[in-house]
Amino acid sequence: MTRCRWVDPKSELYIAYHDREWGRPEHNDRKLFEMLILEGFQAGLSWLTILKKREAFRAAFDDFEPAVVAGYGSEKVDALMADAGIVRSRAKIQAAIQNAKVFLAIQKEFGSFDCYLWGFSDGQPIVNRDDVFHTTTDLSDRISRDLKRRGMKFVGSTIIYSYLQATGIVNDHELACFCHPDHLG
Repeated sequence: MTRCRWVDPKSELYIAYHDREWGRPEHNDRKLFEMLILEGFQAGLSWLTILKKREAFRAAFDDFEPAVVAGYGSEKVDALMADAGIVRSRAKIQAAIQNAKVFLAIQKEFGSFDCYLWGFSDGQPIVNRDDVFHTTTDLSDRISRDLKRRGMKFVGSTIIYSYLQATGIVNDHELACFCHPDHLG
């Protein structure tokens, strides 16, 4: 079975993530929030590091319930900083809290974060039919600018492009990959 070249064939975590999640359209707001926060924590690290810590992140961040995360205070920040199971970056933890607040405001404005986010692509996945490796696009630039304008942190264009790939708004499976839409029939 041919997969995208970035998948480490020795890593069951990478294989499962690639085969079951990456590039598949996601519409659940809690899952969209989780991926947004994890992508922010990934900045400067490998995605495999985040995948290995994912369950610890879920436990530490109350299963990524935005309303709960938005209410975190200094005691919770200190507890998170002491949690060896996650990436202990005060700036990223504080950004997660701030991003939860903005996420809730976007939900209120648009009815759901899903409606907001998928509105940038008219509700349809963007399927790349080339094997060009992108790190940013005009779309990720636009979404990044808008999220920053609203007050989010750790949402630069490169992080947002990775987020769009992770949540299936952009399908960047390589042409030969069995997960590319052209092979799924």
